[in-house]
Amino acid sequence: MNVLVILIPVSLILGGLGIVAFLWTVRHNQYEDIEGDAARILFDDDEPKKD
Repeated sequence: MNVLVILIPVSLILGGLGIVAFLWTVRHNQYEDIEGDAARILFDDDEPKKD
């Protein structure tokens, strides 16, 4: 039972840190670049030369 006294505040603090981190990423436009590096790596920018 004494463990709950430690685990509940720790879990609330970690949950709060997760929410703060998520809000920080939203405010700094981390999700605005849909065509980012993760999607850009899938497409070839070089056009093959037609002779």
